[in-house]
Amino acid sequence: MQLQRIFQRIGNVFIGIILRSPFHGMLSQNTLLLTFTGRISGKRYTTPVNYALVGDELLIFSRKDRTWWRNLRGGAPVMFRLQGRTMTGQGVAFEDEAEVEEGLMTYLEAVPNFAKYFDVRLDEEGHPNLEDIARIAQPRVLVRIKIGEH
Repeated sequence: MQLQRIFQRIGNVFIGIILRSPFHGMLSQNTLLLTFTGRISGKRYTTPVNYALVGDELLIFSRKDRTWWRNLRGGAPVMFRLQGRTMTGQGVAFEDEAEVEEGLMTYLEAVPNFAKYFDVRLDEEGHPNLEDIARIAQPRVLVRIKIGEH
């Protein structure tokens, strides 16, 4: 477990370097750097996350056993590096399974190629399988970021 965290941190640093560079286009179509302030520590954190842009909102998912998203419970201002541009918004974490399922449906309909990473089957019309959505929603949280709001 400790070795996995070390490799993840090294990978996150490498991804951050690419997303801040002129070569961000290699990753920035579906990965961004999210910066937020720790609720208890007051420390600033930055982490790469996968996202789907739906209207003026970003949808991001995390496993519940990760801790970064807890800083967005109840809402918090965030900054993010999206496709080479630094932007701000208001992030809110949702733990309710129905909310997570609805967000997953929207996310996978916006970015159907992510279905394979979540192990979700798509029907002939590209709609996610509802049983798969219910299964993968259980260990996850949804983070919604409203772009341009604080």
